[in-house]
Amino acid sequence: MLGEFQELSRPEGQAMRILDPDGTVLRDWRPDPDEQANPEIDRGRLRDLLLGPLEVRWGRTVNEVIPGGPDGTLVRFADGEEEAYDLVVGADGAWSRTRAAVSPVVPQYTGVSLIETSLDDVDTHHPDLARLVGDGSVAVYGVNRSVVAQRNSGGHVKVYAQFRAPVDGLTGLDQADADAVRAHFLTLFDGWAGPVLDLFLRGTAYVPRALHTMPVSHTWAHVLGVTLLGDAAHLMPPLGAGANLALLEGAELAEAIAAAPATPGALDEVVRSFETRMWPRAERWAGFTITGLSRLVSPDPAQALAVFDAVQQ
Repeated sequence: MLGEFQELSRPEGQAMRILDPDGTVLRDWRPDPDEQANPEIDRGRLRDLLLGPLEVRWGRTVNEVIPGGPDGTLVRFADGEEEAYDLVVGADGAWSRTRAAVSPVVPQYTGVSLIETSLDDVDTHHPDLARLVGDGSVAVYGVNRSVVAQRNSGGHVKVYAQFRAPVDGLTGLDQADADAVRAHFLTLFDGWAGPVLDLFLRGTAYVPRALHTMPVSHTWAHVLGVTLLGDAAHLMPPLGAGANLALLEGAELAEAIAAAPATPGALDEVVRSFETRMWPRAERWAGFTITGLSRLVSPDPAQALAVFDAVQQ
C-alpha cells in the first residue's frame, strides 16, 4: 500500500507561497527534491486506497446511539432500523450523533467563517492562476481575513476566503446565487490585488462554512461500548492536523482491537487505553491549531508570517 500511496501523493505539494493583499510575494518556500515529510494527497484518493475491497454502507444516517443495552450499544438509524454492536466508534465529524452518548459538549463558533470554491483544469483554463498557486499552496493575509488556494491533483485547486464575522454573518447568503456570493466577497476583500481576487471570483460553486471547534481539553467519562475519534472527539480548525489525527487514531484503535485477546472485558480495556493515549495528544494539537487560527486570521497580518516562519524552522 505504501507504494500505491507514493504513486498518488505529491511531495511537490508541500510548496508554499505567501503574498501581501497587493500581490507582493513575501515568502516563496519550495521543498527539496527529496523532501517527503508532508506529501499531499487528495482525500478521495486516499479514502479509496485505504478502503480497498471493504464494503462500506454510505449515506445511512444515524439518529441516536444508546449504550448499555442487553445486546450491546444500540444504534438507531434514520430509516427506522436498529442494530446493536459490541463497540460503536463515533468518527462522524463535527456534528457527531455518536458524541452525545459519552459527552454533552457541543462545538462552539470560533469567530471565523469561510467560503469555499474551486477551480477545475486550472493549468488549461486559468494558466495565470496556475502560476500564482504553483505546485502547492498560496496564502494571502490581510486584516481579519485571508485567501488560501491549494492545488490538488488533476489541475484542481481549492480556494478558501476566510474572515472574522458574527456566527450569523453568512445567514441569508444564497450559496446557489454565485453572483451574490461574489459581490459579498468583493465587499470583504475590497482593494486586494486583481489576481488574488480572481482566485475566488473565477470559481463556479460556493459553499459557506462557519468554523467551529471543541474545547481544547475535551475528554469524557468512559462509557462501555462507545468511543470517539477524529472530529467527533476533538474538532479543531482545519490547519492540517485534524484529518491526520483521525487517520492515526483509527489505525491505533484497529491494531489494538486486532491484537486483543478474545476474553471478557478485553475489548473495553483496549478502548479505555486508547482514549487515555488519544486525549493528551489531541489537546496539544487542538491548542496549536486554535492559536494558529487566531494568528492566521487576525488584526495583524504579520502574525501569519510568524506562524509560517516558525513552522519552517
